[in-house]
Amino acid sequence: MKSETVEILDRLVAFPTLSRTLNLDLICYARSLLEEAGARCQIVTSEDGSRANLYATIGPDGVPGVILSGHTDVVPVEGQAWSGDPFRMTHRDGRYYGRGTADMKGFVAAALAAVRRAGVQGAGELATPLHLALSYDEEIGCIGVRSLIDLLAAAPVRPAICIVGEPTGMAVATGHKGKMALRAVCHGREGHSALAPMGLNALHLAAELVGVLRAEQERLQSEGARDGDYDVPYTTVHAGILRGGVQVNIVPNRAELDWEIRHVAEEDPAAILAQVRQGAAQVVAAMADPDAAIEITETNAYPGLDTPPSARAVDFVKGLTGANGTIKVAFGTEGGLFDRDLGVSTVICGPGSMAQGHKPDEFVSADQLAACDVMLDALLERLRGGL
Repeated sequence: MKSETVEILDRLVAFPTLSRTLNLDLICYARSLLEEAGARCQIVTSEDGSRANLYATIGPDGVPGVILSGHTDVVPVEGQAWSGDPFRMTHRDGRYYGRGTADMKGFVAAALAAVRRAGVQGAGELATPLHLALSYDEEIGCIGVRSLIDLLAAAPVRPAICIVGEPTGMAVATGHKGKMALRAVCHGREGHSALAPMGLNALHLAAELVGVLRAEQERLQSEGARDGDYDVPYTTVHAGILRGGVQVNIVPNRAELDWEIRHVAEEDPAAILAQVRQGAAQVVAAMADPDAAIEITETNAYPGLDTPPSARAVDFVKGLTGANGTIKVAFGTEGGLFDRDLGVSTVICGPGSMAQGHKPDEFVSADQLAACDVMLDALLERLRGGL
């Protein structure tokens, strides 16, 4: 017989909640499950009304509780060689396959099932409330959760502990790097390619700027702050998208370069950006052309998470899982926002591995889902006795 977590995950995978697209059907489904269990739900919609966050509470009011945080959006499947329909969950060899099973609808399903168990067992038995935060557009920079953060910032009582359920193999993670996403617009002067030297190729400016980024990466790798808990222990600078040109016989007058900084806690991203701006100015000056320009703007940013080993959330969640140590993860989460903006003690702990995320035939194992259910049962038992 399928567990309720697996049954819910099957339904969640069937909602194609790609970032920037509708997630309202999933939110309505989750809300119905939660309200059936006696949870109190609030919906916070995006500005255009196409997407929504859900914030739910079961248990008493006026007491600092524990919040389970997860996102509802998934990354695209285009161009990936799936062996089946990515939005229809399949089960084989002890694994559940489908887009989002690992990142991170597996945890969302387990959290929804845990709230329902709390309701069946009697929400009135909880001495400490359990909260659930489901957000949209996390995959493109933790966009949706910010309105939930604002909601909680204005509340009379904030949660005491946050568990972000991104896939960690059920290990307790205390940190991840912060991220700053940026766009550089390079301006040149158009012309016929037969007379290319008389124009100013914006793609050439962008290529020179990529060289600046690579030089900054080399500096950070050799001289920058280091944190040995990460697989890549230093801050990284990465060029991700380059756009420019109309057709090959036209000298392009504009090019856009999207790039990012992923920084360890000890590194100041503003200082790195200043270094890159200085390098960009040198590229422009070397062109000796009044039409040359490079404009750099920040498009998105979220803080890193660096929860101390002695923090309340660390001992609490280690007690739920039986873990002895902690890890840090390479990917970003909304955990840094809960920590920085709300002062909520935060860790990351969830089923599955990010090594399976964003890939064809994404999966979470049955054993990992079961381990998450065990952790959340232990959480409910703790909440009955109070923090």
